[in-house]
Amino acid sequence: MAPADLWSLTDLCTPWCVHLVATLRIAEHIERGLTHAADLARATQTDASALTRVLRHLVSKGLFEESSRDAFALNDAARPLLDAGVRLPLALDGIGGRMAYAWSSLPTAVRTGTASYHEVFGQPFWEDLQAHPNVGESFDAFMGPTGHGSPDAHVLLDGDWSAIRTVVDVGGGTGGLLSGILRAHPGVTGTLVDLPATVARAPEILAAAGVADRVTLSAQSFFDPLPAGADLYLLKSIMSDWPDREATAILTRCADAARPSGRVVVLSGVAPDDGPPPPDLLMLVLVGGKDRTLSEFRALASAAGLSVSRAGRNASGRFIVACEAG
Repeated sequence: MAPADLWSLTDLCTPWCVHLVATLRIAEHIERGLTHAADLARATQTDASALTRVLRHLVSKGLFEESSRDAFALNDAARPLLDAGVRLPLALDGIGGRMAYAWSSLPTAVRTGTASYHEVFGQPFWEDLQAHPNVGESFDAFMGPTGHGSPDAHVLLDGDWSAIRTVVDVGGGTGGLLSGILRAHPGVTGTLVDLPATVARAPEILAAAGVADRVTLSAQSFFDPLPAGADLYLLKSIMSDWPDREATAILTRCADAARPSGRVVVLSGVAPDDGPPPPDLLMLVLVGGKDRTLSEFRALASAAGLSVSRAGRNASGRFIVACEAG
């Protein structure tokens, strides 16, 4: 491996310029035909000279092209900025801004080993989302297509749905994953569990998928008792959001609800034991969470009254952990 260049690693200018053009929707303006810097500045209420300098810096890094003097065009590197799923975590006026500015608290997170988000925004991450509905809505929109929204119908390790009639998606956001499952399995009904403000945004998504009549909405915290007696409890993109104590509490709620014969399936946040889990520093900064190895997860599951029955990659290549209540 070639040695890293220290100065390229410490370049803060480029990422902030990318955040800025995502916030200003520069790619969308160019796609609509506004290519000259003066026109882009008018459309975005910015200074033309300063905006030109930002765009020229990005051109020097391979993002955008300067097709003629002071006129800019999209290239293959810039076109992804037209995708809302790409732009949302970059734009500074929503969840992207929260994530970007939270990085300034990394020293505190490393010193303490706990979330440092509150140091920047005055309160913990989840409380901040509830206190600022626009940011919470931005987070839900981001998690829709890229987090909870992947319609991975193969969420079971063995793909056997014959014995499953009821599914509870714990912390399932606005229902993207649950919608995909119910569309793939017409005989299954589901319950969507998430906080009230998030669940309130789910009916439109469920209706668009044609499954609204098969879903019960449960507006609650997953630290409270969960709807009991379902065949399958799903935890997707949840485990890495929490420190060990809270992660164990969530698993305990799932175990209590799943008894005597339900299964708990964890998607994301657990990695095989053959290597270290991803060093997700953003989760540390935001919420004090982390990915865990399978062995580390087994310890949490055992403390919660669950036993790992299977673990491996499903048909879509996702690493899945299936548990049963002890």
